[in-house]
Amino acid sequence: MWQLVSVLVALCFFSSMLITNDVSLITFVPFAIMMLKQCDRQELMIPVVVLQTIAANLGSMLTPIGNPQNLYLYGLAGVGAGQFIMWLLPYTIVSATLLIISIMLLKNKNADVSMKDTDDNSGQKAVPVNVLLYTILFIIALLARVLPWYVLTVLVLVTTFIIERNVLLKADYALLLTFVGFFIFTGNMGRIEPVALFLSGIADGREIGVGIITSQCISNVPAALLLSGFTHNIKNLALGVNIGGLGTLIASMASLISYKQYVNEVPDGKGKYFVTFTVYNVIFLIVLYACTKFI
Repeated sequence: MWQLVSVLVALCFFSSMLITNDVSLITFVPFAIMMLKQCDRQELMIPVVVLQTIAANLGSMLTPIGNPQNLYLYGLAGVGAGQFIMWLLPYTIVSATLLIISIMLLKNKNADVSMKDTDDNSGQKAVPVNVLLYTILFIIALLARVLPWYVLTVLVLVTTFIIERNVLLKADYALLLTFVGFFIFTGNMGRIEPVALFLSGIADGREIGVGIITSQCISNVPAALLLSGFTHNIKNLALGVNIGGLGTLIASMASLISYKQYVNEVPDGKGKYFVTFTVYNVIFLIVLYACTKFI
């Protein structure tokens, strides 16, 4: 069992470095839920999904394209990709170690995996042409710093509408509007003079702590946008907002993706998920923040 859980968590940890934490969770959390149901190990859903969420949020902090705040701060820092990776590599290694320890502490981790037979093949037949088109769109999307964003947006929407328009109806527009709301709030707050004076006074020299605290309230992407105007230490700010993705459920908006996917599967499991998520995240947050004092 521990081997299966390790694979499910590692998929999120390593894939998020290239395809972002959001896409990693959208892809592999439903896969994990399906696998655990087939193994008849539903009691492991919450810890596995929580560990996948933590893995995606922490694995993504290593690379400039791992998450939105890194992409923004990488462009702002004006350093090479190698230098940016070296800033966060020690904490990524610590994160991987913590994930391994967490997996080893799971109950009945040495139990054998027994898959239930199922005749349900719905949703498992991939259309080769669609897969190819989506792969091309993904590669094009990675060129967002080369091509205008509005061209990419129109291209993705038009292509998706033509080949699989029902996908557009299934998008979580409420979550997207939440993102928009946070960005509007962040932009307005940064222009309020008393708030700007307050942030300029506390952010400079305290980027890690302020980044963590701010992320708990408005999520780490808006926190990076808000605080970047009040400090020149992009390294510590990147560290603060990436570690700050741990903690509350809204500290990283990617965490809401896995939460909603679990709740859709187990509607009466909200409370247990929230408690488990908070406990795991607080422990990881405390350990990683302590590491910033020594690394």
